[in-house]
Amino acid sequence: MDDHIIVPELDPAAMSADPDKALEDYVSSLSTRPMDHSRPLWEVHVLDFPTAEAAAAAAVALCVHHSVGDGVSMLSLFMACTRSAADPGALPSLPPGRRSGPVYAVRRPPPLSSAAGALDALAALAVWLLSFLVLAWHTVVDVVCFFATAVSLLGDAPTVLKGKEDTEFEPRRFVNRTLSLDGIKSVKNAMSCTVNDVLLGITSSALSRYYFRRTGESDSKSMTVRSAVLVNLRATPGIPALASMMESSKDNGARWGNKLGYMLIPFHLAKHDDPLEYVRKATKVARRKKSSMESVFGSQTFRHQGGELSVLAVSEFAILILHRILIPDRVCENLFVQAAAALCYGMFAHTTLSFSNMIGPTEQALTVHYQSYMNSVKLVLSVDETQFPDSHRLLDDFAESLRLIRKAASCSGGSVCVCGWGGLAQSPVPGGRSATGFRKTCRGDAGCCFQLSIHR
Repeated sequence: MDDHIIVPELDPAAMSADPDKALEDYVSSLSTRPMDHSRPLWEVHVLDFPTAEAAAAAAVALCVHHSVGDGVSMLSLFMACTRSAADPGALPSLPPGRRSGPVYAVRRPPPLSSAAGALDALAALAVWLLSFLVLAWHTVVDVVCFFATAVSLLGDAPTVLKGKEDTEFEPRRFVNRTLSLDGIKSVKNAMSCTVNDVLLGITSSALSRYYFRRTGESDSKSMTVRSAVLVNLRATPGIPALASMMESSKDNGARWGNKLGYMLIPFHLAKHDDPLEYVRKATKVARRKKSSMESVFGSQTFRHQGGELSVLAVSEFAILILHRILIPDRVCENLFVQAAAALCYGMFAHTTLSFSNMIGPTEQALTVHYQSYMNSVKLVLSVDETQFPDSHRLLDDFAESLRLIRKAASCSGGSVCVCGWGGLAQSPVPGGRSATGFRKTCRGDAGCCFQLSIHR
């Protein structure tokens, strides 16, 4: 156990001067230290000194090789190591998932039960067929774009957000900020969307603020960057109990391991007078991606097995053909493992950022992590410090984006809130009524909010 549970000895002066930075520096040093493959690939680092978020407890860094399992597996294991605060002898309980099956599933049409309902059933069948055709078309388009990106035919333009060549070998800095889950849910309810849609909108807004501040480019310019999003493909959504994940049944929809796929999601970088526009665009993109099986094809192309990447259907067929012409299986397997690894690397290298619930891809200078816990959402950014020397200011952009979006979503009744990047944004008042504007907080490029009180 001494090889796996590590209590480092850090500089006492650094810990007392700035314990949060000392914690960041140590975790950053772990990002470039290879794991010892001669023993089980997991480590627990205990940093026994108070920090801003752990004043009366120690900070713990858990390092596990990706071959052991994906983020959902690790979270399930972590939950199994804890106990409920209300009942110290019981495991913590999680709310059940709100859906069953994959997000792209097309609902089956109802059976033809009677003559009276035959027309309704036929209409439902027509809708189902149309939905299936739309799903198939979206899947074809997304898979073509996916492979075009992986083989370098498509790629994001170089920006201040995109990592440079060999960024995977640079140390990573991990910074975090706590966001209000209640605030995010208030936006979700006002916009009739999901929490994930709001988080995508916040990310788009924050990246836009950061990009235009660092580049100083024109407010009228807009551009699109893409994110590689890792998706849980288990039939059971959410975080299953560890006991259910360990069941060996083939019908188990929540098995342990790497059950993930990839999809590419565009982010629009622009300055909008209405902060809710970021959420609207994110919701539109998310709904479009839910009508696609891109993540399933990504999983079947790059499946993690024992820490390596292997091509499935295509490679197995090709190996069989090559074996017939007396080429050894081992040579064929190595060839296609290397090809799959090159495609996977190309997919990350030609996009700008990635989303994951655990620290994973290092081929990009920026990875965004969201994890909800009780009434808060923990935002963690994994950044290449040479590309993002002001990573804490990027965190401020996320917090400010949530504030502006929440402010805009909360306006109702006889007031209309207009939040912009500067100057009084013009907003039409219905019915030809007069309006009086009251300036709210405005700090440089942090955006301005106005409340218009409408009078008859």
